[in-house]
Formats: sequence, C-alpha cells, structure tokens
Amino acid sequence: MEKPEDEVAASMHDPRLTDPQGELVARAGMSEADVEQVVQVMNALRGWHDAADRMSEASRRYMRLNDTDMRALRYLIAARNQELQVTPGSLTTYLGISSASTTKMLDRLERGGHVRRSPHPTDRRALTVAVTDSTRADARQSVGRQHAHRFAVAAAMSRKERDVVIAFLEALTATEQAE
Repeated sequence: MEKPEDEVAASMHDPRLTDPQGELVARAGMSEADVEQVVQVMNALRGWHDAADRMSEASRRYMRLNDTDMRALRYLIAARNQELQVTPGSLTTYLGISSASTTKMLDRLERGGHVRRSPHPTDRRALTVAVTDSTRADARQSVGRQHAHRFAVAAAMSRKERDVVIAFLEALTATEQAE
C-alpha cells in the first residue's frame, strides 16, 4: 500500500494533475493509456534518480568524502587504468573548479591518504596526481561494485533495447540545451 507521500511524489510527473489545462505539457492526441505509460516512464526515471542519489551518498559516506572529492578520485582511477598522467591543472579543468580549490582539495585528499603528488616524469616544473592503492581498492568495493550491477542490467538487454534507451536518454539530455 502506497503511503501518502509516495502517492504525492508519484503524481508530480502526471501532467493531468500538474498541468490540467495543458499549458506546458502537450498531450493532445494521446490516449489515456499513452499518457499513463509516459507518467510511468517519468516515475521510473525519478526512481532511478533517487536510487542513484542514495548510492552516491552511501559511497561518499563509506569513503568519507564529498561529491567533488569523489569525482576527482573517479577521474584519477580512470586515468590510472589508462596509464595517463594527471596534473593538478587537468583535474581543475575536469572538475570545473578554481586552481585554489583544487589545491585545497588535493591537500585534503593527500592528508587523508587518498592521493599522492609526484614530480611529472617529463616536465620538471609540473606535478602529477595519482590515487593511492588503498583508495582505489576502497572505491572498487563501493562504486565499482555498484557500476558492475548497473552494467549487468544494461548488458542483459538486447542491442535494439539498448539503442532505444540510448536514444531516449540522449534526447532527454538534449532538453537541457533547449532551455
């Protein structure tokens, strides 16, 4: 049995309730069954978004890090897996934060034993940043395991089903630029 708060949350994506006059959400020519199915899609997306937030929060708590720290570590792990050197500048660019913020973050991550800074192998003026083995192992146990489960769900779909999902998600992402 749905709780009242679940019922309200589920109705937030139903244009029959949130936009009854159809001022924002075009649904002319759609059957009630089609509108209901679109609402189910939107509610499934909300469910996924909520689950992703909970998983991300659990990983941050497990690692005792904030969101930017976690993004930095994921980047450093991906770079290490590709045997690429990461400089503080490339991390600044990727994260979209100031170089001062990057320095403070790296100081904090280094104190916590998550990263190490070393001289760049070919540029004497530069440093490289790398994730430590212990942090990489911790991340594999939390974020890596979650990613493996999500990958398995996508892998279980047929190629045609994945093409539909890809097209849908890319079209959904493009709505950001439409504004």
